[in-house]
Amino acid sequence: MEISGVISAIVIGIVLGVLGRLVVPGRQRIGILWTIGIGIVAAFVGTGIASGLDIADTKGVDWGEWLTQIALATLGVAAVSEVKLRR
Repeated sequence: MEISGVISAIVIGIVLGVLGRLVVPGRQRIGILWTIGIGIVAAFVGTGIASGLDIADTKGVDWGEWLTQIALATLGVAAVSEVKLRR
């Protein structure tokens, strides 16, 4: 992976983290760095899953990949928020 790919993943990860946070109802008790980190992980893992399902490279917008990444970011934000809430 080239440096431009890593930078793109970070930017997309930030967007995914914010989208994941918007999808989770209620107040999340995690900071912006956790949100960004979850989004970056969701971007990488979601791309891997989409590649494995052969939905990562399509003509036009890769909706399957995006939905997979957003779903992972949502699950990550909800899980980390729940863990932080229990402390």
